[in-house]
Amino acid sequence: MTSKGETTKQKILADATPVFQIKGFTATTIGDLLAATGMTKGALYFHFPGKEAIGVEVFRKESATFMDFLDEVLTAETPAASLDNFFRAALGKHRDTGFVGGCFFGNTALEASDIFPVLSQMVAEVFDAWIEKIQAKIEAAQTLGEIRRDLPARQLAELVVATIEGGIMQSRLLKSELPMANSLSSLRVLLELRLRH
Repeated sequence: MTSKGETTKQKILADATPVFQIKGFTATTIGDLLAATGMTKGALYFHFPGKEAIGVEVFRKESATFMDFLDEVLTAETPAASLDNFFRAALGKHRDTGFVGGCFFGNTALEASDIFPVLSQMVAEVFDAWIEKIQAKIEAAQTLGEIRRDLPARQLAELVVATIEGGIMQSRLLKSELPMANSLSSLRVLLELRLRH
């Protein structure tokens, strides 16, 4: 059974997550977090020593959720179908938000890389794990002749992640699914993704 204190901590993290995602770690203030959580400053500091500690915990939770999402959607009858399923799920995930907030990890990478060494290392680990999961599917698809074989799987996996991040950024800017949808369509062509029907 979860204690009252732990329940409160989890509520703080849940309420703080969209604030960090939309405003970023630097721009988010304690005032923003108090407004989002409805807590007093004393109550907030009772559970966390400061904004940075809340941000790190939010990032850890989001990382775990994202890894679970990848494991769930990178599952289909074939490796190529798994990749295609991921593309569709990624677009759907951002469509559901109205393209508000963008990618939590892309946002953090841009913001943290030069000023937050702890978060910078954490986001680097998330991207590496993401690329490795995509790489494994590409290697399996290459073995089965479902995807181009003339480039290393790691290089193609990095291309997938970079292209998706760019599509998310443009769709967030324009509040339209078209840039991300076009990026994913281009990936299918560039990868020479062959789906079995």
